[in-house]
Amino acid sequence: MSTSTETQAFALRLRQALESCGVRLSPTVVANEFNLRYWGRSITPHTARNWLLGKAIPTQDKLRVLADWLQVGPDELRFGQAALTPKVGEGLDAGGALSMVDREMLSRYLSLSLHYRKTVRDVVSALVLASQAQKPD
Repeated sequence: MSTSTETQAFALRLRQALESCGVRLSPTVVANEFNLRYWGRSITPHTARNWLLGKAIPTQDKLRVLADWLQVGPDELRFGQAALTPKVGEGLDAGGALSMVDREMLSRYLSLSLHYRKTVRDVVSALVLASQAQKPD
């Protein structure tokens, strides 16, 4: 069970993520937008209000949907720390560790505000799409 401090910290991170995505901090807006993306039982504005006020933390399946929608990592949203474990084969040197340059880049990224982190993620996503479009079939 979550403590009051944990739920308050989660609510702060959720509000910051919503603001960085330009989503109004309204329980009704959050519930409606969430329900468009979640295939399970829908949530009520009251549930979203409890998340925003730090009275409750969503279950893991709902947390994943929130994180995907708000373009943050589920661990970062839930616990306040970005997961630094890359996917297998991505950004790893031959020994299976991040290179010094990649660690420095991640450190700088993590020092940014949520708003700027979102901008960086958007740029990287656009670059990936552009590089995939240029690959011959």
